[in-house]
Formats: sequence, structure tokens, C-alpha cells
Amino acid sequence: MAKKQPPLKIIPLGGLDGIGKNMTVFEYGNDMVLLDAGLMFPDDEQPGIDLVLPDYTYVLENEHKLRGIVITHGHEDHTGALPYLLMDLNVSVPIYSSKLTIGFIEGKLSEHNIKNVPFIEVNDGENVKLGAFDITFFSMTHSIPAAFGVFFKTPAGTVLHTGDFKLDQTPIDGVTPNYNAINSFGAKGVDLLLSDSTNATVPGFTGSEASVGPTLRHIIKNAPGRVFVACFSSHIHRLQQICDASAAVGRKVVVTGRSMVTNTKVARQLGYLNISSDNIIDAYDVDRIPDDRIVVMCTGSQGEPLSALSRMANGEHKSLSIRSSDTVIISATPVPGNEKSVTSIINALSKVGCDIHDKSNALVHVSGHGSQEELKLVMAMTKPTYFMPVHGEAMHLRAHAKLAEQMGIPAKNVFILENGDTLEMRGHKVSRGASIESGVVYVDGLSVTDANPVVLRDRQKLAQDGIITCVVALTGKKRRVDVIELGGRGISYASDDELMADARTLVRETVERLVSQDSPSVESLRKDLRSSLSGFLWSRTHTRPMVIPVIMEV
Repeated sequence: MAKKQPPLKIIPLGGLDGIGKNMTVFEYGNDMVLLDAGLMFPDDEQPGIDLVLPDYTYVLENEHKLRGIVITHGHEDHTGALPYLLMDLNVSVPIYSSKLTIGFIEGKLSEHNIKNVPFIEVNDGENVKLGAFDITFFSMTHSIPAAFGVFFKTPAGTVLHTGDFKLDQTPIDGVTPNYNAINSFGAKGVDLLLSDSTNATVPGFTGSEASVGPTLRHIIKNAPGRVFVACFSSHIHRLQQICDASAAVGRKVVVTGRSMVTNTKVARQLGYLNISSDNIIDAYDVDRIPDDRIVVMCTGSQGEPLSALSRMANGEHKSLSIRSSDTVIISATPVPGNEKSVTSIINALSKVGCDIHDKSNALVHVSGHGSQEELKLVMAMTKPTYFMPVHGEAMHLRAHAKLAEQMGIPAKNVFILENGDTLEMRGHKVSRGASIESGVVYVDGLSVTDANPVVLRDRQKLAQDGIITCVVALTGKKRRVDVIELGGRGISYASDDELMADARTLVRETVERLVSQDSPSVESLRKDLRSSLSGFLWSRTHTRPMVIPVIMEV
């Protein structure tokens, strides 16, 4: 009897609940390939958290199967989890990607002191074999150079993953999507298409990156003073256009912001960013040059409080500050969740009195993701039997699924998954498989911990209503109340002598009553005291601070 062939399993561990932490497992028998390993930045509901990672426990449990890690491009939502994953793996796994992406990753790993990682550079059209996987890389245009889509050929069938993309016909570096490869895969047969859903709700086509250049040059040329341009440090095509515009009108370029300095250095070394050394100056040398001969490329397009733009706007930067005679260009769109931060920094700049240009009043940004017509074109070229939207929030995935149905893919062949769900392919046919346990992991300072809702809830409570500490000292065998101390942080009524006196009275009466009734444990005293004091504060102040009672027996 012929041995039954195992299914190809496609398991998204991240990327289906927002724009970030993209990570997908491809598993066939005893072979496994990981596609991307990204992070997500925390939102307002996650105070104190530095980074959010996908839970990659499944990868660690099956690390003996892991034949390689494939990275589609160099953005942090596709590479940022790598340092943590590599530190947790007990095996050495090769990482396959483009020269630029590897350069960015090496810089990130060096910050974590991770060495001797086997990197394998791949190029457009290159083919690699990892166990049962026959993998072909093909160029796609995105907001970063050297971005790839990936085609998987396995004994169970074929999968095409677009990576992040748009169909830009006039890319800055001249590298267009590899349409020949995409059409060739479609002709041979694509069983399952996984496609970027970020702009699935946006009609039409996304504008070419080249369309931004003339606007940038016009603003830079006509600005009376210095020009500050904030954008993503990995958006090398945008940085190239800023550099080209600056050089064309006789301005020198200053680079500031840690990631901006690092990424421009890597991109220049590898030949992806071209600007003469004569046209770049140090931030400390700007005072030697007239204001109308300077352009500053900086981080801060997302309103990050510690970014270069934010510090310059608030007069906290070590070498630069923004003045009313300056011009600021915010060359990016706020990532969902960052809108308030971006508005805050625009308000801070408005108080300075400088000229501000962003996408609301000038063509200073276009998306790096394809809109509806481009998504449909990819479906038309690949002609997939089955379809799974990836990389987006629920509304993006749903909108992309509807586009697939409009393109003639039967609804039963369209799969909207959640992180941890599984698709299985057998004999070129796709069906749902058993889900695995999944979630997120928080990077909190130096610790990497499981998502703990209690910790986040406590932090939210502290941020909203503050904290009250109550110290009670009990003396002797009769446990007489000897000392009561109340203190507060982050509460507006800490100086209300009458209220605090009433609170002390309540504490004394509560403890004396409890002690007289029985011989309660310290823990039960704490519990009842917390409940009584919390109820009292709510009735008098309509706030619910965190109450921490401390019982000492002396």
C-alpha cells in the first residue's frame, strides 16, 4: 500500500489582526520554512510595552524541522522579531533575503549582540530548495527596494505569496515587478494565492513613488530657510528623491535620528542610496552653512515622542531645533493608531510657526501598497484556485476576499483566517485544518513575556485613577491598631485633609471591627480593607484608584 502523503500546512502566526508582526509557517512533513518574522508597535491600550511580537512557540516546538527563514523585505513588521526568535532557537537556521534586507537585519542583530547567523543572499528569479520546498523569489515594488514575492512548489501543490507590494511602473530604482515570473507561475498553476491586503479598501491604483519627487523638489527649492523632511528611515526610494532634490537645488543634506543614520549608512554602502559625500554634512556643521542651503532628513513621521523631529520641535535635540523660518515636510501616512501622536507633533510645529506640508495639503507621500485594481491584476495574472488575504486588519481582509469573489474565485475557495488557524493542502486541494495555540508576546524593557491582561489592566488603572497606599500596624496579641498611614500618587484629592482624615477613620474602624469579630488572616484583612477603602473613595470622589493595603504586625 502506498504511503499517504502529508499535507502542506500554512499557519499564520501573525499579520492577520493588524498591520504588523507578520509571520507565517509553511510545513510539509518533516520540513518547515518560516516566512517573515515581524513585530508590531504597541498602542494606547498597552502602556509600558516596548514591542509586540507574534507567539512563535510553534516554531520553537518544531525547530528540528526548520530548514530556513525567508524574509520578503526589510521593514520591521517583517524582520523585527528575528533577534528574539534567533535567541530562543537552539538550532542554527539560514536566513534568505536580498542584500539590502540582510544589511538591515545584520544591523538589528548587532544591537542584540547576535553573531554567526548564516545569511544567504538571493536575487530576482533565484531558486532555492529547502527540504520538500522548491522556492522561487521574484521582484515586487514596495516602499523599500529589494522586496520579494515568493513562490512555493511542494509535493502537495503550489503557493504564491506576494509579500508587501504595489505595481509601480516607474519605480525610482528602475526595478519593476517581475511580471514574466508572475504570469509564468499563473500559467503553470497557482493553487493558493496569499496577497497583501493593506489597501484592499482603496479604489483604483496606488500612485507611483516617482510622483512624489516633483512636489518634494518644488517645496525644497522654494523654502526660504531650512527644510526638515520626516519619513520612515527604511523608505530608501523616498530618501533618494529627497537627496536628488536637495542636490539639484544646491542644498546639503543632514541625517539625524538613530535609525535614519543607520539605514542611510547601510543603503549607501550597499549601493541602494546614491548621494555624493560632498552633499552630506554633520548636524553639528549646520551653523556654518546658510539656512537656505540645508535639508534635514529625520525620523518622527509617526509622531514618536523620542524621535528626532519631536525633539527638534520641542527644543530638546542636541544639535538642531526648528524655527519659524523653517519648512517641515511629513512624508508619510500615520500607521493606524498613531493619528493622535502625529496630530500632536503637527500642533507642536504649528506653535513654532514653521511651514508644514503633509499629505493633506501636498503630494508628499504615496502608499507602498497596491490598491484594489492592482490586487485584482495580481489575481488575474496568477489565476489561483484558492485565495487567502493576508497582511491587514479584519476590514482589509474582508474587502480583499470580496475582490477575489468579484474576480471569479468561488466563495468556498476563499479563506479568511485568524492567527493560529491552519490551511492544509492535499493533492492541490485546500481545506481548513486544526488550529494551533497562538497569541502575542510582549517586549517589556529587558523581559520578553507572554501577554498578561492583568498587568496591562493594572497599568491602565494606574494611568487613569492613580494609586492609594494604606499602611496599618497592629501591635500585641490583641492586634491593636497602632499606626495608619495613607499616601497617594496620581490622585487629585491627596491634599484634601478632610477626605483623607475620613479615610483614616474608615480604615481604623474597618480593621478594628474585623479583628474583634475573629482572628482574620493578614490576607483577608487586606482583601476587606481594599474593598472598603475602594468603595469609600468611589462614593466620595467617583474615582477608582488602585488600592494597596499593607498590614504589619509588630
